[in-house]
Amino acid sequence: MSKRFNATAHTPAAARRGRSRRAVTPLAAVSVLVAGAALTGCGQQRDSDVYTVMNSSTDESYHRWDAEAMARCGKRLGVTIEQQSVPAAQVMTKALRMASSKSLPDIVQFDASEMPTFADAGGLVDLESLGLSTRDIPEGIVDFGSYQGTYYGAARSVNTLALFYNKDILDEAGVAVPTTWDELRETAKKLTRGKRYGLALSAGGAEDGVFQFTPFMWSNGGDETRLDGPRVVEALDYWKALLADGSLSKSTVNWTQADVNDQFMAGNAAMMINGPWQVETLNTDKSLHWGIAQIPVPEAGDDSVGPLGGAVLTVPNTGDAERERTAGRIVACLAGEQEQLTYALNSWMVPANAKAAAVWREQVPELDALADQVAVARSRTAKLGAGWSSVSLALQSAFQSALTGQSSEAALKRAQQRATSGN
Repeated sequence: MSKRFNATAHTPAAARRGRSRRAVTPLAAVSVLVAGAALTGCGQQRDSDVYTVMNSSTDESYHRWDAEAMARCGKRLGVTIEQQSVPAAQVMTKALRMASSKSLPDIVQFDASEMPTFADAGGLVDLESLGLSTRDIPEGIVDFGSYQGTYYGAARSVNTLALFYNKDILDEAGVAVPTTWDELRETAKKLTRGKRYGLALSAGGAEDGVFQFTPFMWSNGGDETRLDGPRVVEALDYWKALLADGSLSKSTVNWTQADVNDQFMAGNAAMMINGPWQVETLNTDKSLHWGIAQIPVPEAGDDSVGPLGGAVLTVPNTGDAERERTAGRIVACLAGEQEQLTYALNSWMVPANAKAAAVWREQVPELDALADQVAVARSRTAKLGAGWSSVSLALQSAFQSALTGQSSEAALKRAQQRATSGN
């Protein structure tokens, strides 16, 4: 094992609590359902001037922002655009049911980590064939919306993770914002006092935990194609050491990213790993003075490589070429430079378009570190495509095992076996 990190303390066992997991539909079943819809076309009669977008904007603010954008684009294109919002965890299953009944919407906004599954089954239309351009979109974000080299998903904005910190707590303790793993561990120790932990993060048995682990795995040179590799083991050992130090709550294994934000806002954590989607909530507490920085790296000079997060707008392959072309024009409008900037300024996300992102940096300089993190961020599905879901489930199980007593090496060896076998 490399000496970049040395875990010297044993992590105490913690009580487990059951958590629900997103259902993973077998790829073969997806292929049958999607292919059936594409071959037979749309099974329902549609209004020629009404187009439907299915997304996960169930939050009131996001639903309103999307409705306003769709109204603007609809007026510009001379069509009516209706929004159908379902919880994020239900988008894929809902899309599959609609494919089975030949009632797919004209546009589906998938989480980018799920899009390859639908694309692999032949369920999506190549956006470039519909006239969409990838000009002014950074390569990493083009990859974010692509599968096997084909551009299926247009991102309006992207996000990643960063280190949020309570300025008052760090100032009072006389400590600087950490930039390396050693500094983060030492700072988290110093800031742990009474009921307050030095750091909060999500290591729960869901995609939230996997999303939060990737910066530690990737920045350390680990790879999702070999979960039991030494660099991945080191990264999980680092989490175990933070827990053993008392710098992380034992409840970390149960927390979602929303839970982490709640703890930070309540003063129960001096720092947290989280994303820009929390900014609106953070700003509701005017007494909370927070800052943001890149996630610390194993050694000074390393790149802080986080995960690209967010959703992509896709056009399902329904067999109706005319509607698909119009749907492409709608996607182009919603993902256009001005609409991206408007959406990003509302949601605190980073615009996918480079020109819009440059304007965004000027308007929200307090989040400049986030834009820097996005610049080197990676798509979770870039290497594995539709195979990411198996890796994610395997890692979720590994966190639960390793952070409640099992060795990281054993937990990740089992995770690699699960990811490879699918069991």
